[in-house]
Amino acid sequence: MPNNGTIIKVSGPLVVAKGLTGTRIYDMVRVGRFKLFGEVVEIRSEEYFIQVYEETEGLGPGEPVYPTGSAFSVELAPGLIGAIYDGIQRPLDVINRLHGDYIVRGIEHPPLDRSKKWHFYPLKSVGDEVIPGDVIGYVQESKLVQHKIMVPVNVKGRLSMIEEKDGTIEDVIAMVETDTGTKELTMLQKRPVRNPHKVKKKQRTTVPLVTGQRVIDMFFPITKGGVACIPGPFGSGKTVIQHQLARWADADIIVYVGCGERGNEMTEVLIDFPVLKDPKSGEPLMERTVLIANTSNMPVAAREASIFTGITIAEYYRDMGYSVALMADSTSRWGEAMREISGRLEEMPGEEGFPTYLGSRLASFYERAGNVICIGSDERQGSLSVIGAVSPPGGDFSEPVTQSTLRVVNAFWGLDDRLASQRQFPAINWLTSYSLYQDVVDEYAAVHIHKDWKACRVKALGILQKEAELEELVRLVGIDSLSPKDRLLMEVARMIREDFLYQNAYDLRDTYTSLKKQFLMLAVIIRFDDKANELLQSNVELSAMISISSLSDIAQMRFISEESLGEFDKLEVKMMQELGILSEGSKILT
Repeated sequence: MPNNGTIIKVSGPLVVAKGLTGTRIYDMVRVGRFKLFGEVVEIRSEEYFIQVYEETEGLGPGEPVYPTGSAFSVELAPGLIGAIYDGIQRPLDVINRLHGDYIVRGIEHPPLDRSKKWHFYPLKSVGDEVIPGDVIGYVQESKLVQHKIMVPVNVKGRLSMIEEKDGTIEDVIAMVETDTGTKELTMLQKRPVRNPHKVKKKQRTTVPLVTGQRVIDMFFPITKGGVACIPGPFGSGKTVIQHQLARWADADIIVYVGCGERGNEMTEVLIDFPVLKDPKSGEPLMERTVLIANTSNMPVAAREASIFTGITIAEYYRDMGYSVALMADSTSRWGEAMREISGRLEEMPGEEGFPTYLGSRLASFYERAGNVICIGSDERQGSLSVIGAVSPPGGDFSEPVTQSTLRVVNAFWGLDDRLASQRQFPAINWLTSYSLYQDVVDEYAAVHIHKDWKACRVKALGILQKEAELEELVRLVGIDSLSPKDRLLMEVARMIREDFLYQNAYDLRDTYTSLKKQFLMLAVIIRFDDKANELLQSNVELSAMISISSLSDIAQMRFISEESLGEFDKLEVKMMQELGILSEGSKILT
């Protein structure tokens, strides 16, 4: 066991100690008379630099530091789903119940209930050979989640005992005869948070992560196992989009990490999620969600802990073969924490004072996403998608955190405060955003949704880009100076923006849109554009075409329910009839 140490310096969240002989980098320690949680982040000769995850006020030189002899790890077992943790996996709901509204410094409570009994169903038999990652049984953790109990990474051998039973997470449920003796298996595992868990192989992502948000799924999609970032200035809707993705994304498990954001934003999650229903099952969203709450008034260093705690829990469920989506709001706060710790370590600063290793540290987080074949003899496939919000000061996307993030993500959803001020939600700028998953999703949609998915999407984006080119001219000389064809393009672009891209997150019918409905909505607008351009060639008045009653129906089509998608056929028939009448009238006049 490493030796106890002594504090020689306190500098905000950074504590310097000596005498911790035997302690390694990234080991957890307990600091001072309050026994605060800390992690050794640097060792220089006999000095140990400790990042403390709690408020250090009142600490001083001479106080003891107690090593734990182990790396910062999280507990993994049934009971995670529906839990609310802080950055170092303390159960906030339990602490609130036992100790009141405030977290007392140094307070410690097991992350998982040691007394609750779970019914274990074995899937293996005595005599079976098992290797790391094998599923030996399961527990029904919630109505939506079957929690699979896996063999730990350091265990390989033959099962000498396994039984169906009601037991706590610490009770022995199986025994394995290994080369080094008998190993007892429980439902509880511990994993260090800084090391990605081993997988058999990573593979190409092929299935879209359906979010129900039209501007994302249609124009800038993400796949299961993909990585995306949402940068935007204050007030542009980052948190609302993160909440929407956490609510409606087509993932089996959601891990939501509030990393240094305001407390009221996290409170909204805590209030809404137990009430909101999962679109696939009708059960409360908390039945498949883990929340990690680390708000802006909590110690700055704990932001890093919350990020790694969240991704380790997400990897655990991915290893069971689930599709997992992790939302981090926001990684800029983590970057600010790194900048503060780096400054107190007196390291050479990089751009804008951020540490020179900012990019590699961000990459080490985002690169843990992916579509993988998990370890184990049955080769389960699991995916972990990571979506991180970025809060660049003043909306400046050239700042270091945003630029470092863009180097490792494949989908960029840039928010625009101008669009947000126009009440355009989501305020994702369709001229600057992009997705490198587009070809994969086009292939999938052509098979599962409609063969014209790509053509429809490409044409709509082209119309929006042409509208942006014409806007400057319109501001200078007015829309009446444009040709009828260009005026029609401006009208169709308005329909795409207002009738398709605009989405009301608080309307039960509009908050989520399936891929099928998204295609039908956009296809109606594109069909109108095609027919109207054809009629312009026949000298039909543009004013007559944009006055047909069908356009008011198109403006309301977002409220067509998912069970009534046949209404789109009726809408298109009505629209084509009205345009056909205009065409006939033009021929008579001619």
